[in-house]
Formats: sequence, C-alpha cells, structure tokens
Amino acid sequence: MEYYQHILVSVDDSPIAVAAADQAMVLAKVFGSKVTIVSVVIIDPLTSVSFYKNVPGVTDYFMEAQAHAKNILAELGARFSEAGIPAETKLLAKQSPSEAIAELADELKADLIVVGSHGRTGLKKTFIGSIAQDILTASHVPVLVVKHTQ
Repeated sequence: MEYYQHILVSVDDSPIAVAAADQAMVLAKVFGSKVTIVSVVIIDPLTSVSFYKNVPGVTDYFMEAQAHAKNILAELGARFSEAGIPAETKLLAKQSPSEAIAELADELKADLIVVGSHGRTGLKKTFIGSIAQDILTASHVPVLVVKHTQ
C-alpha cells in the first residue's frame, strides 16, 4: 500500500493552521500526494442556514465568515500550487467541524488528515473544546496533529 496518496488538511485563520498546511505540504512533496484543503464555517446548532438568511446581523456575520474562509483557502491553495502540489479547496458550512471533516475524509478516500491544535488545556479546553481531539474520535483515518508554529 502506498501511503498518503490523498491528504486532507483542515484549516482556520490561525497560525497553527498554517503550520499544519506547511506540514501537509512537506508530506505531499515526499509522497507525491494529492491534497484537499478544507475550512468549516460553523452553523449554530440551534439555528439553520435559513435562519442566517433571515436575520440581517447574523447574515452579515455568516457571510463574512464564509468570505474570510474563502480567502484563507485561496491563499493556501495558491501556496500549494506554487509548490507544484495538486490541491483542491473546499468550504463547508456545518454544525460540527469534526464530523464534517471525518465525513469528507471518507468521501474523498483520504488516507491522512492534518490538523492544527491550539493545545488548550483545563477550562479553555472544556469551554472551547478541541476540534483536533474530536476529529481523532470521529474519524478512522489517521490524523497528524500539528501543535506548534514554526
């Protein structure tokens, strides 16, 4: 079996996400991997996309979040392209980022997920949560967790 033919990279707007993308780039070069870069805009579980479309302030927030995520994906996609690495980008709007990423990994038949971790502990982890930890739990695909920027 050839390893890492398709790498899925989960990103947000943090420096640790860029570090995760950098690690994915290194692995993709070594293994000749295809890469999909994904960003998930979180939909409030108490509402729905239709709610966002009907409430002006929330609509603006949601649209800004989507536009910001598209910009991040475009920047990272360009970096991969400049490095000669085939990369696609995907923007998802879901309630659970970890479940969305695990489902996308299955759909794409990715054999590695790369994600950054902010390394939160204690109360911050309890209240904010850990998407990286949730991905580890939700997916059967191997996960590389990048914890530090370079």
